[in-house]
Order: sequence, then structure tokens, then C-alpha cells
Amino acid sequence: MRILRPILYLLLILVVAFLLFLLYATIDDYRPDEVTLQSTECEPDIISDSLEINLLIWNIGYAGLDASMDFFYDGGEQMRPSREGVIRNMEGISSTLAPYIGFDFIMLQEVDQDSKRSYHVNEFQTIKDQFKGYYSSFGMNYDVGFVPIPVSEPMGKVESGLMTLSKQCPGSVERHSFPGNYSWPMKLFMLDRCFLVNRYQVSNQKELVIINTHNSAYDDGSLRAQQMSYLRDYLLSEYDKGNYVIVGGDWNQTPFGLKPELPFHRFDTEDLTYVEKDYPAPGWKWSFDTTMPTNRRVAEPYDRDSSPTTIIDCFLTSPNVELKEVKTIDLNFQYSDHQPVQLQARLSINQ
Repeated sequence: MRILRPILYLLLILVVAFLLFLLYATIDDYRPDEVTLQSTECEPDIISDSLEINLLIWNIGYAGLDASMDFFYDGGEQMRPSREGVIRNMEGISSTLAPYIGFDFIMLQEVDQDSKRSYHVNEFQTIKDQFKGYYSSFGMNYDVGFVPIPVSEPMGKVESGLMTLSKQCPGSVERHSFPGNYSWPMKLFMLDRCFLVNRYQVSNQKELVIINTHNSAYDDGSLRAQQMSYLRDYLLSEYDKGNYVIVGGDWNQTPFGLKPELPFHRFDTEDLTYVEKDYPAPGWKWSFDTTMPTNRRVAEPYDRDSSPTTIIDCFLTSPNVELKEVKTIDLNFQYSDHQPVQLQARLSINQ
């Protein structure tokens, strides 16, 4: 009994400590409103109704998921690279973005502000400083004081989200919370998904609505279904007003109509989730480059011949937007587990 009592005391202390941690995490849980309006602090620009628009999307993987990484969430072993690796990746991300200074819109995902996984490098500020003269907006979708997994090296503090850079000053910026979440207590340590909306006045009295999205991963598909339903209603309501709508980002699902093949790459056929046909309605157009993958599976370091890859980063445009060209930039996943995609489009004056 003398031996057993200290063990019982230790177990009791551990249980109480764990319950106190869950209490702290519950109190500290990030609970954003459904819609959060951000201050723009600039004079809104008016966009020509015949403007040709250049856009770039890229999930930069918080500068922590380069080609050498395997990640524990995907079945790998590592939580993060070395500090030198994060800095090197961030320098590579900045050099990759440099030629796109001059594009109308840059829409990025997984941009850290203050996270242990990226050694507290403020990636948002680094990119903002690079794009001088651009308007920068940010939508927080991961704000947790301490993520306790993996147990061997906890992820710790995470502050991360979506970043939209625009050459023109928006009339308004809104963060929209996606519905649905994991059950308690898992939801305390997972992302609070959202999409970021930038609105611009067009010379014909309509609005150009630019939407930066990052939909759920690591779920059974139910969260993505709720998010897509919510987003559909929003997109159709904007188009019904006569507005021009362009959505871009990391959808974490494959566009309808994409065949399970990629030239010179292994197509990832495991647990495919396709966007439903004619989403959100007939006439809307998906834009993606069928010759190049945008995402790799991170269960092991990247190998061009054997690593499973797919296309989940793409654009969706309303019927009154004309598509010109879409192209994925082949970086061999050097700095992120995603590759950037650029789109050239034009507002249609005939609709």
C-alpha cells in the first residue's frame, strides 16, 4: 500500500493537471463572429468594368512544409524543420513572390504571425513589407495558445491565417466563419476555418468580390460539405446582385472533371473528395492547370517520381468573368507542400 499510494497521488495530480489544461483551453478558445468587418484605412479605388485582372494563389505552408519534410498529421514523423530551414523557406517564398509584384491580387493561405512551428517568424509582416504600396488584409483561422500534439514535440502556440494583397484599395474587407467544427475537446486545438472577402467598387456600379478560401482537411468530408453549402449560398447571393465574383485558394478537394492523371507525376487517388458537378450553379467556371499538381502528400519527403500529388488549389469564377489563362508554377514543392497558381481574367461587360 505504501508503494501504491504515491502512484495514485501522481495519477491524481496528472488528471487534475489535464483537466485544468482543458479548462484553460476552453476559456482561451478562439470564437470569432460569423462575420467580422475589418477597417481598410485607405481611400477605396474604383475598378474599370473592362479591367484585365491578374491573380495568384498559394498556400505557403507556413514556410515549414518544404520538399524535405514529412509531417506527422499526414503520417510522417516531423513537426517542423529547423529554424534555419524555416528562414530559408521564407526567403524562397519571398523570391518566388517577387516577380508577381504588379499583379492585382495575391491570395495566400497558412501565413503565420506568431507560431512555435515557424519559430515565431512574422510571415505576414515579411510579405507585407515586400509588397509596398499594396493593401494587406488578414483572416485568422488558427489561433490556439497551445496545441499539445505530437506529445513528443508539441506544436505549441499557433497564430495563422489567410492573407490577401491587393493593388487596389478595397471598399470593405470581411472575415466569414465557415460553419461546423470538430467535437469538444478536439475543436479547441483545430482550425476555425474561414474565407476572406475583399470588395471593390466597379465603374458600372457593381462590385468585384475577391474571396480567399481555405477549406477543411483531415475530416470525413462532413465539414467540407457544410462549408461548401454555406459558401454556395453566399456566392449566389452576390452574383444575384450583379456582382463579379472570383474565389481562389486551397479547397482541400479536387475540382469536378479532373481526370486521375497528371503528366510526369503520380496522381494521389487516396480518399479523393470531388467538388460536385455544376457547383455552385450552372455557368460558374473552375480554373486549374491539368498539367501540373498543386499539392503533394506529406507522409514522406518529396520525390518527383513517387510522391502522390493532386490538384486542390484553383479558382472559381462567376459567369460574368471571362477566363484568359491559368497556370501552375512548378517549384518542385521546394518551399511548401503546395504550388502557386496564377490566373488571368477579365470582367465581362456583356452580362
